[in-house]
Amino acid sequence: MKLIFKSVFWLLVLGGLALGYYFYTDYTRYLQRHITLQDSTAGFEIKKGSSIRHVARALEQREILKPAYYFLILAKLNKQEANIKAGEYALMDSMKPADVLRLFTSGKSLQYRQTIIEGKTFRQLVQSIRSNPDLVQTLSDEDYASIMQKLGSDYNNPEGAFLADTYHFPKNTTDLDFLKRSHKMLREYLQQEWSKRTPEASIRTPYEALILASIVEKETGHEAERPMIARVFINRLNKGMMLQTDPTVIYGMGDAYRGNIRKKDLQKDTPYNTYTRTGLPPTPIAFPGKAAIHAVLHPPAGSALYFVAKGDGTSYFSDTYKEHRKAVIKYQLKGNASRYQGDKK
Repeated sequence: MKLIFKSVFWLLVLGGLALGYYFYTDYTRYLQRHITLQDSTAGFEIKKGSSIRHVARALEQREILKPAYYFLILAKLNKQEANIKAGEYALMDSMKPADVLRLFTSGKSLQYRQTIIEGKTFRQLVQSIRSNPDLVQTLSDEDYASIMQKLGSDYNNPEGAFLADTYHFPKNTTDLDFLKRSHKMLREYLQQEWSKRTPEASIRTPYEALILASIVEKETGHEAERPMIARVFINRLNKGMMLQTDPTVIYGMGDAYRGNIRKKDLQKDTPYNTYTRTGLPPTPIAFPGKAAIHAVLHPPAGSALYFVAKGDGTSYFSDTYKEHRKAVIKYQLKGNASRYQGDKK
């Protein structure tokens, strides 16, 4: 009887050792195995609240990594079973199980993109957001009409209220989430620049700086000229002169603008016509980028009051109207003074 007991005991021990050795060697092979994908890359989403067991089962069901319990063992041995982060991840067929675990615990999920372009209007931004398939669309026309209220902002108008930049975001980001983030970044950057500004009597608030920055943004695409253009406008404001800038007139014309400004358009008074009204328009006219905001709040010294496009992407700056008139004739009218329509003085 004792002999039988010993034989059974040793059989069990040997069986256990053999089974242990099998699992050890199989697990070792599992660690060295590349994951299985139908293509060279694939997306894998971990939803909020998912446990390591749920993730392991999903990997097994999609035949990316199996068996599931080996992934659980891997996470347990690395003390990472509670560190899986929600998100959508890019898997590559060169990955091994440990690589997948590191990715899932890194939080480096797939990022999508939405750009707010300098000089574009809020209407154009709405169109861009609505055409972005990677943003979850939740806002109706009525929501957009009262968007600043939905954002809890003290701004009354959305024009210029979002920072022109390129934003990256994870899957399931909503249109409202995106706008909240962009508006917050605009406010933070504007306040940051305001706190370090060169004081100017004509720019009394951060919002006034934002309005002028939007005009500077629309006046030139030449980044190096933005500071000087800002200086011209600030000088004119300080002297009580009209800004006389076409982009504000165009904005005030709205849908009536057909690609050119006529003399009667310059004479028709609107809140945005800086040929008929002194001071700044009531709101920004477009989204300014960081460079335009910085230019307005840190303009160079100078006494220029006028500028005219030279036709090569740059401008000629003048301190006096007489000098400006000569520049217009030279650069805009090809030297033909008889075509000059401004003041003859």
